[in-house]
Amino acid sequence: MQYANQYAIPRIVIGATQSGSGKTTIVTGLLAALRERGLKVQSFKVGPDYIDPGYHKLASGRPAHNLDTWLTPENAVPAIFAAACEGADIAVVEGVMGLYDGGRRGVSSTASVAKLLDAPVLLVIDAKSMGASAAAIAQGFRDYDPTVQLAGVILNRLGSDTHEAMIREAMKAIGIEVYGALRRNEELKLPERHLGLLPVEENDEQEVIGKMGRAAARQLDLEALLRLAQTAKPLKVRTLYRKDGQKLKLCRIGVALDEAFSFYYPTSLDVLKHFGAELVPFSPLRDKGIPNVDGLFIGGGFPEMFAAQLAANRSMRQEIQEKAAAGMPIYAECGGYMYLMDSLQDFAGEVYAMTGVFSGQAVMTPKLQMVGYVEAVLRQDSLLGPKGTKLRGHEFHFSREQEREDAERPFCFTKLRNNLTYGAGRQVNNVLGSYLHLHFAGCPEAAKSFVEHCLAWKLEKKERE
Repeated sequence: MQYANQYAIPRIVIGATQSGSGKTTIVTGLLAALRERGLKVQSFKVGPDYIDPGYHKLASGRPAHNLDTWLTPENAVPAIFAAACEGADIAVVEGVMGLYDGGRRGVSSTASVAKLLDAPVLLVIDAKSMGASAAAIAQGFRDYDPTVQLAGVILNRLGSDTHEAMIREAMKAIGIEVYGALRRNEELKLPERHLGLLPVEENDEQEVIGKMGRAAARQLDLEALLRLAQTAKPLKVRTLYRKDGQKLKLCRIGVALDEAFSFYYPTSLDVLKHFGAELVPFSPLRDKGIPNVDGLFIGGGFPEMFAAQLAANRSMRQEIQEKAAAGMPIYAECGGYMYLMDSLQDFAGEVYAMTGVFSGQAVMTPKLQMVGYVEAVLRQDSLLGPKGTKLRGHEFHFSREQEREDAERPFCFTKLRNNLTYGAGRQVNNVLGSYLHLHFAGCPEAAKSFVEHCLAWKLEKKERE
């Protein structure tokens, strides 16, 4: 990376006291309200979550980006931020969990990202069933780390005007400004599923987004928010990767993209483009076969919710199996990994045939099987790099892989939170899959290796022809 000019980007970070405080609803409403005013607003999500950014995009009309100090180096965060903000009037960053929560030792917490962006922070407080205690909570968050620019609060789930007045008075007494006060409103809830909110690919909730925007316009002090965003100082950042990639397209990589497979970080895909990949979307649900490509990237998502439809598309399953056997480079993450197995058992216990690239079965369970950041070390040479390559990623899945004593695991995973170490993933021919989610801006050498493998496959095909 190289140094670039300073960027004057108006920005605010919306944090909270804890998960479930209403951050996503408030941020989505704020984005919609600002867009309605004619502003070009760029949104971000702290942490590895794929689903919340989808609702950001519905509200703002621009792709949302993730900011994560585990998946990418700290100095890449401002660069990703600045690149995504090109052409925007203001940036709004939604935090993760509570303000100071993250991985082990607070890695990738909202507070840490806010400091990297030198941005003012607003704290969302779920004020249901509390009065002046809300001010005590706000004061504690403000004083816990004075280097965090906690500028004020947004009160959520208030019951009445009296309730609001009581808390405003308590906040005034300790010098904390209130930037918004929202009433309880069950109509603003978004539908949920086992991994969190229902993805927008299945739920184009424009009506609810509109309601959120109107509620935000009425109950948030938009003028004060805009003034606060303008107080953010210019950022000096390093350039990362050109979003348009290289002019020379070295190879074509098919990217599975539909309701079943939608978990991709926009900047991560940009890194593949930077190294010469032309990305070609395709649908394992609806397309009869894969496009004319030199490799495949099958990301995460919800194949378990579309298992019958995936199984019914026999021509797609057969072609992927044939290409894998012929040596085509295929990289799969989580849901994509499940799709490459022999079969998938859904929550109801029904079993559906998948592509059969990897032997074994993915079994959905009612209990979360794994969540958190991991360090992955390659035990074998692979399309992501040579043996010994270290990668940072995260896991989040309700499925388990049926144990196979004879399965060789290409990865060794170590959980960040407790240092638990275990073998993971499968590798067959030029196909690599696991429950790991990567951000290629944090491991560009892996992206480069993947593109190089796809180029090599392309050249080999030409020789055979």
